[in-house]
Amino acid sequence: MSDTAAYPLLFTPLKLRGLTARNRIVVSPMSQYAAVNGEPTDWHLVHLGKFAMGGAGIVFVEETSVEEKARKTYSCPGIYTDAQAKAWRRITDFLRNQGALSAIQLGHAGRKVATKAPWDGFSPLSEDDAKAGKAPWRGYAPSPIPFKPGAMVPIEMDHDDIKRVIAAHVDACKRSLDAGFDICEIHGAHGYIIQQFLSPITNHRTDGYGGDRPARMRFCLELIEACREAWPADRPLFFRASCVDGKGGAWTLDDTVALAHELKARGVDMIDCSSGGIEGPLTLAVVPRVPGYHVPFAERIKKDVGIPTMAVGLITEAQQAEGYLAAGQCDLIALAREMMWNPNWPAHAAQTLQAGDPLDLLPQRYSWWLQRREEVRRLYPTGTEAAE
Repeated sequence: MSDTAAYPLLFTPLKLRGLTARNRIVVSPMSQYAAVNGEPTDWHLVHLGKFAMGGAGIVFVEETSVEEKARKTYSCPGIYTDAQAKAWRRITDFLRNQGALSAIQLGHAGRKVATKAPWDGFSPLSEDDAKAGKAPWRGYAPSPIPFKPGAMVPIEMDHDDIKRVIAAHVDACKRSLDAGFDICEIHGAHGYIIQQFLSPITNHRTDGYGGDRPARMRFCLELIEACREAWPADRPLFFRASCVDGKGGAWTLDDTVALAHELKARGVDMIDCSSGGIEGPLTLAVVPRVPGYHVPFAERIKKDVGIPTMAVGLITEAQQAEGYLAAGQCDLIALAREMMWNPNWPAHAAQTLQAGDPLDLLPQRYSWWLQRREEVRRLYPTGTEAAE
C-alpha cells in the first residue's frame, strides 16, 4: 500500500461500547451438531480456536440454546446449566488469548425442535429414534402450527410460557457473562421463536402478541429489553434479523427497518442481517444467492435507522469485503463457510489489501517461523539455494 493510500477499513479497529475489535472481520455462527449434553467439546475448541489464530476480530460460537427443549437436535449446544457455561469458558479464554473478541448467539428454536442433523434433512425425530434413546419432544410456539409434515404440533404459548422464555434468555445472558463472552447476540431470524412471533405465517394470536405488526413485535421487544438490562452496559448486544422472510412478502425489509428502529431505542448496538427460515429449516434462500446478497439489507437498515450493521452471505474476497465497508454499506463483514475453507482468511486478506505485515495477525509460534521463511526467500529468490 502506498503512503498516500487510505488504510483498509477491513483492518481498522472498531469500538463497540467498552470493547474494541482489532478488525472488522467476523466469524459468523456455524452450527456443528457436536455438543454432548448441551456442552461444547474439543471439536468446538479446535473449530473456533483456529479462526482466532487466523486473525479474525470477532469469533461467534454457534447458535446456543437458552433451554433444553429449545434445541433443534440432541447435539446442539446450550447455556442453560453452569456446567455448559464452564465448558464455554475454556473456549472464550482461548479466543481472548489469541486476540479475538468472543461472541455468543442465543437462540430458541420454538417449533423447529426435535429433529435430526441437517445432513439427515432435519427430519423430525421418530419412534425409532426414541428406541435409540432420542425421544422427540414438543416445542413451544406462538401458534400451534408444525414446522413441517411429520413434526409434532407445538404447544401454543400462554403468557406464563412467554415470561418463562424471556426469563430463560435473561438467565442465558448472565451465564454468557460468566462464560467469558464479550458480545451477546439474540437470534431473531431463521424461523426461530422470535421470528415465529414476528411473522404472520406462524403467529395467528389475538391476545396482544399477534395481529398487526406492533403486536407481533411485542414479544421480541420485551425480550430485548430484559436482555439489555441483564447484559452489562459496557458490552455490545447484537440482533440477528431475517430481513425478508416468507412467501408473498409476509415479512419485508420495511418491516425489518421498523423493527430495527425499536431495537435501537432499546439499546441494541448492531443488526446482523440475514434472511429466510420461517417456512422450513432449509429455506433460507429467499433471495438470489449472489455474492454479498445480504449487503443491500445491511445498507438500507444502516442508512434509514442509523444503526451499525453486519453483512454476511457469499463474501469471499478481500477487495469485495473492503468495497462494502468503503461504500458505507455495513460496519462488519461476516464469513462462515469461507472461513471453514480458509481459517487464515484474515491474514491473507491483510496481505491482499497491504494492511501492514499480515504475519502480525498470526500467533508468534507461527509468525516467527513464517517470517524466517520470508527472509530465506528474499536471500534465495530463485529457489535454487537452501538454508538451515
